[in-house]
Amino acid sequence: MEFGEIVSVLLGGAVVTLKIVAMALPLAAIMAFIFGIARLYGGFPIKQLAIFYIEFFRGTSALIQLYWMYFVLPLFGLSIDAMTAGVIALGLNIGAYGTEVVRGAIQSLPKGQYEAAVALNFTPTQRLWRIMLPQALVNMIPPFGNLAIELVKATSLVSLITIADLTFKAKSLADMTLQVGEIFGVVLVLYFVMAQVLSLFFRLLEKKLSKGLGRGGIQ
Repeated sequence: MEFGEIVSVLLGGAVVTLKIVAMALPLAAIMAFIFGIARLYGGFPIKQLAIFYIEFFRGTSALIQLYWMYFVLPLFGLSIDAMTAGVIALGLNIGAYGTEVVRGAIQSLPKGQYEAAVALNFTPTQRLWRIMLPQALVNMIPPFGNLAIELVKATSLVSLITIADLTFKAKSLADMTLQVGEIFGVVLVLYFVMAQVLSLFFRLLEKKLSKGLGRGGIQ
């Protein structure tokens, strides 16, 4: 098989991988903020729910979570297509790690920020949304960038539930052509490029947010 043909097929798989990332990453961010804030400020039942979510998805295999979504839930009458199962499983998994990013960033703020907001008679909600979160968000960006890269790499798991992502295409081509070196060499490059693009995006985002808060740029 010609090298150009190999690259063309693998690029098609990379597009599917990027689609999964584009859907799972917002889900992960939403879950991270909801449960990170819930763990900090929720009542006892809410905190326990947040802790359960975090510990369950961090403490079990992402692959098994994926299998449960796609193979086990239909046994209980809830059938989910492969793409939806992949997005939900990866989003919930990465979101569980993101909750600790949110919690840690908020807790790292100087106590003076909180005390000043109290002195200004801000409500707890106002303190969170107008004072603490805007500042904590800058501290969240680098670890969120790392989690986004982990998500890109974790998408390779969806090949095991028949989604024709980059890894699925690579395995199929390798089985068909036996051109293992060329195929997986291209796959390495494609995953690396996707990771670098995400890394650059988050660095630029961090720089923009830092300037917005008057912190200056990043090195």
